[in-house]
Amino acid sequence: MVMKKSVFYLPLLLLTLIYSCTRSSSDNSSNDEESTQDAGNSSLPVGDNSQTSLDWPGTYFGVLPCASCEGIETWVTLNADGTFELKTNYLGLNDAREEIFTGTFEWDPTGSMVQLTGLIGNAPGKYKVGENRIWHLDQDGNRIEGDLAERYILSKQ
Repeated sequence: MVMKKSVFYLPLLLLTLIYSCTRSSSDNSSNDEESTQDAGNSSLPVGDNSQTSLDWPGTYFGVLPCASCEGIETWVTLNADGTFELKTNYLGLNDAREEIFTGTFEWDPTGSMVQLTGLIGNAPGKYKVGENRIWHLDQDGNRIEGDLAERYILSKQ
């Protein structure tokens, strides 16, 4: 008699176990979807990019080309709190005069480029962020090409 009861309960136990495992798995899938959706709403881009993977805070220096002077000494300091300082010196014009701009910057949606805000004039204020360097970009956010392209790179100090 005991044997007949266990034969009856064994399939019932297996069905219950299979059902609970299947249910648990589908619950976890919906939780994963919610987590993915929450991550998509985050202000940080998902995955590896300059913003999330590089040690980008710091000061970068370079001498940018200038049509009416010997070059523009340029220091860009990017701070982890989203603020910047941009210091320029036009060589050969008035070497004692430095211009300093401060403000905030924003990352582009890909997490690879920053836009400095609060600049005066027609300065693009866009920089592509790489490992220990930034590229001064044109008004449209593109890298400068041609013979002088290497002179638009600022190196981390």
